[in-house]
Amino acid sequence: MKLRIAVVAGDGIGPEIVTEALKVMETVCKRFGHLLSLDRRLAGGCAYDVFGQCLPDETLEACRSADAVLLGAVGGPRWDGLPGAERPERALLGLRAGLGLFCNLRPAKVWKALEGCSPLKETHTASGIDLLVVRELTGGIYFGEHRRSADGRAATDVMAYSAAEVERIARMAFDGAMGRRRKVTSVDKANVLETSRLWREIVDAVAHDYPEVELNHMYVDNAAMQLVRAPAQFDVLLTENMFGDILSDEASQITGSIGMLPSASMRADGFGMYEPIHGSAPDIAGKGVSNPLATILSVAMMLRHTFGLSAEADAVERAVGQALDDGFRTADIAGSGSAVSTAAMGRAVCDRIAR
Repeated sequence: MKLRIAVVAGDGIGPEIVTEALKVMETVCKRFGHLLSLDRRLAGGCAYDVFGQCLPDETLEACRSADAVLLGAVGGPRWDGLPGAERPERALLGLRAGLGLFCNLRPAKVWKALEGCSPLKETHTASGIDLLVVRELTGGIYFGEHRRSADGRAATDVMAYSAAEVERIARMAFDGAMGRRRKVTSVDKANVLETSRLWREIVDAVAHDYPEVELNHMYVDNAAMQLVRAPAQFDVLLTENMFGDILSDEASQITGSIGMLPSASMRADGFGMYEPIHGSAPDIAGKGVSNPLATILSVAMMLRHTFGLSAEADAVERAVGQALDDGFRTADIAGSGSAVSTAAMGRAVCDRIAR
């Protein structure tokens, strides 16, 4: 198979972590006999420096022409003085909109070797955490009408969803659950919000097409509490945009390090943009100490969700687990122990894939 990937390394530590992720991809392709085609493009602050805009048209077109996009991170204090519409972070929103990405997948997993890094360790609830947040990405209150009264003393933000928007994200969640533990928890606020009552009705209707999947509904405030009290109960969390924004960040923190967490933004046809959830971390850029595992695990998600290569994805995830079991740690997960460099962690994963 030929894997055509648009590579947008971005700013800060982006180029460093993407370099290691591409080495992993090259190792996978060599072991499993695939061809790799890379189209490297600029977006974010680095693009603004060259082109005077954070998302050049040629970058967006290259991403549209690829099978998938691998993104590092964008932004940094160097560009903080730019007007809002020109800030590097707008490149991310532009890519999501321009590529039609409506589904955000955010797995949160505590690796056995890193259970001690979780802030939940004292309550013995870190073991067994392996959940996936499926967040609707292009609707809800973030994309509704925003208005301020003439005197500036009152403001309104409109939350709106159509049945079609709810149905397509619900199907993504149920499809995801079919490849996991077959349990979907749909998060809403149906005791208060009319949009949540529609959400619940549509999710119930979609559930009839997936009799193998257990569905339960949970109010968002209870879901936030349950993520701290007993996160291992969750398999797939299905959420609208704002609820998912909040809950996925909460889920990321219970794992112990955002340096371990990948993500994907998807279309229904399998096209996706894959990226670590962390930012560009300009304070450590160029020092070779950043953790590439979130980006490497994003490559595993790409192999599984866009290319349908489950064995290859399993090989990457297994190699990450073995590297951790063998004691490899970057600074963010090393604790009081010794840390390896970004490149050394990447090599450790590649070596275990190639075996």
